[in-house]
Amino acid sequence: MKASKIDGRIFAQNLRKKVQKAVTQLPESPSLAVVLVGEDPASQVYVASKVKFTEECGMNSIEYKLPTNTTETKVVNLVKKLNDNNKVDGILVQLPLPKGINSDRVIKEINPDKDVDGLTEASAGRLSLGKSGLRPCTPTGCVMLAKDELGDLSGKHCVVLGRSILVGKPAALLFLEQNCTVTIAHSRTENLEDVCKSADILIAAVGRPLMVKASWVKEGACVIDVGINRVPSIKRPGKTRLVGDVDYSNAKEIAGSITPVPGGVGPMTIACLLRNTVIAACSRRGWKAPTILDF
Repeated sequence: MKASKIDGRIFAQNLRKKVQKAVTQLPESPSLAVVLVGEDPASQVYVASKVKFTEECGMNSIEYKLPTNTTETKVVNLVKKLNDNNKVDGILVQLPLPKGINSDRVIKEINPDKDVDGLTEASAGRLSLGKSGLRPCTPTGCVMLAKDELGDLSGKHCVVLGRSILVGKPAALLFLEQNCTVTIAHSRTENLEDVCKSADILIAAVGRPLMVKASWVKEGACVIDVGINRVPSIKRPGKTRLVGDVDYSNAKEIAGSITPVPGGVGPMTIACLLRNTVIAACSRRGWKAPTILDF
């Protein structure tokens, strides 16, 4: 048995097309404001991609590039200004922020109705209580990929390996919303291998390269690998390569379906961000949300 590869690039591309179509059904184009502080190369590339895809979908992109020495107060004041700007539907502050700026304080200032990354305490509370709101992008992408592969997820046993506030905890709640039976596993979990092997859907989000071995995977399971880790390249000495939290080459012989790294969950994050921007615009402005974005 060999697993089918879950191609996040293709799914994300199709989701962006749906977002683009949804935008054409709205009275006005939504606007996404992205705040980048500092010169972090990875952040610069990521923000450039967000700007590109935002504009490709027919939305307005507003980009703020601030120098590394920008004070925390200035970033907070910018966020407050964007909160008050009725033309801005979504606010995203690119993380990590430079040393000296408290990310929690900055994120706390974002209006939850514009929190397209789903990171504020209010957004987390709405998710926990099952109330409508903007959901974190990467965990939402995980659910979308699993549903596309398996269909109705009701009754499936989902094991989320990792308990971070960015992925693990919200992913567990999102799969619970899909009527899965959810187990959150972590470094202190007893018989961790057996717990993972009981999963119909296994979400690996621990940030430890190749931690999940083939022996941890139930035959025929759907494996969603959120991990993005740089390790030394085997074929190119002195270089690095990207791997996930799952030993993909061996696990694919056991799983029913599995995401690769790169090309799995990663592309879904921006696509879900764009979807959230449309949802935020509709919610704020009293527009009917296009059903094409439902999943």
